[in-house]
Amino acid sequence: MNKTVYIIITLALVAAIGIIFTGGKGGAQSIEIKDGVQYITISAGGGYSPKITNAKGGIPTKLIVKTNGTYDCTASLAIHSLNYQKILPPTGEEIIDIGIPKAGVPLQGVCGMGMYSFVINFSA
Repeated sequence: MNKTVYIIITLALVAAIGIIFTGGKGGAQSIEIKDGVQYITISAGGGYSPKITNAKGGIPTKLIVKTNGTYDCTASLAIHSLNYQKILPPTGEEIIDIGIPKAGVPLQGVCGMGMYSFVINFSA
């Protein structure tokens, strides 16, 4: 194979890795560990972004759900495993204390109509 084919294959692999690690959405995942607490940020509006997040289990974790002019069904958020259900403000941030999630036990959020969802996978 020639040099051009190798470059194309390399670029395709880099793009595929980016898609895998961002849940199919552009940009980097928004996970930050500060003072021993893990903060995971998800945007709500026309769906949830990222749809899939990979985070660490076994450490205190808070989910930050951001809205910006959100008037669709993603403003009605339910996380059944936490017995959490709330109408989010059209613009702002909602901080949800997840506690200390166990590795291997995913957390799923869903909109009020069941059309949009997100998953946070926790690993060791």
